Amino acid sequence: MLELTVNGQAHVVEADPEMPLLWVLRDHLGLTGTKYGCGVAACGACTVLVGGEAVRSCTLPAGDVRDAVTTIEGHGNPEALSALQAAWIEHQVAQCGYCQPGQIMQAASLLADNPAPSDEEIDTAMRGNLCRCGTYQRVRTAIRAAAGEMREARL
Repeated sequence: MLELTVNGQAHVVEADPEMPLLWVLRDHLGLTGTKYGCGVAACGACTVLVGGEAVRSCTLPAGDVRDAVTTIEGHGNPEALSALQAAWIEHQVAQCGYCQPGQIMQAASLLADNPAPSDEEIDTAMRGNLCRCGTYQRVRTAIRAAAGEMREARL
C-alpha cells in the first residue's frame, strides 16, 4: 500500500512501491494529464512536481515519494487558468499538445524558484523538456509573459 498526496488529496493506493509514479497517477488514480513519452526521463512529457520540484515521473518509484505531488490537473486554480496556462493559450504554444503538461509543470517549478528568469535561464530549465513540434520560442515567450503577469499580481 502506498500513501500519496496528489493535488492536495490523500490517496491510499494498492501498487508495487517500485511502480513508476507515472503509472500510479495514470492507472490507479486516473490522472491522465501526465503523459508517457520515453520511459527513461529523457523527454520531460511525464514531468510533475514533487514537493514543488520538477521530476520525471516515468522513472521515479512511487514508493520513494514522500512529498506532495502536483500534476497538471492540480496546477493552478480550478476556477481560472493559471498565469502559465493563460500565457500558453495567448502565445499559441501548443501544436499537438502532447508535451505541454510536462512543459507547464517544468515552467511552474522554474517560476517558483526564479520569478524573473532570463532567456538563458528559461532555456536551461526547459532543456530537458522536448517538443516534437518545435515550439521552443513560443514556450520561452509564454514563460516570460507568465512571469511578468505573476510579478504584477504580487504588487
